[in-house]
Amino acid sequence: MDVLLVEDEPLLADQVQRAFSRAGHELRVARDGPSAWSLLKAGRFDLVLLDVNLPGMDGFELLSKIRDAGMPVRVMMLTARSEVGDRVAGLKGGADDYLTKPFAMEELLARVEVLGRRNVAPENQVVYKVGDLSMDVGKRKVHRGDRRIELSPREFEVLEVFMREPGRTFSRDEICERIWEREHEYDTRTVEIFIMRLRRKLDRTGEESLIRTVRSVGYVMKASS
Repeated sequence: MDVLLVEDEPLLADQVQRAFSRAGHELRVARDGPSAWSLLKAGRFDLVLLDVNLPGMDGFELLSKIRDAGMPVRVMMLTARSEVGDRVAGLKGGADDYLTKPFAMEELLARVEVLGRRNVAPENQVVYKVGDLSMDVGKRKVHRGDRRIELSPREFEVLEVFMREPGRTFSRDEICERIWEREHEYDTRTVEIFIMRLRRKLDRTGEESLIRTVRSVGYVMKASS
């Protein structure tokens, strides 16, 4: 896997680089936001490990540029353990995952392996449809009618859970289990943020949401009536 680490702490960057090299991953390091953006525009990466506090351009600004440019790269935010607001802001801004500092290198590598497995394109060309919403799994494309909908990799995975079984109600715990494989604990706020992101992208103004809340249970996808 080709990974870009955006981290301005030299000691931590060196530790991560050595660990990833031993695990067989290609990893490049950028020490500030502008340098990372230049590397992202020049080459293709599978994953970005993105610190929040960076010189030149902070992690949230860089994340916004990545998503505005439609880059399909996965982004894992690296946040301080006490900064819950940073984690929420990162998820709302388009991050696919987060990891709090300080972290064990084994956990970081395990998370990367999970993200890598989910980044492999399926062999079969499967297309799901719910109403006027269609998902081409092989090409990783989503359309609502004639409108192309750009999704982050994690948003795509959450939507695929619903598209596979429209009409079925999923609890927040089940969504966590299917998407994150319980490799670490997530609170319900994480699922709510991804549902909010999907609704903002999928639904037209004034229409009932395709992903509906079932009070005290979870969420269900139904075509607009």
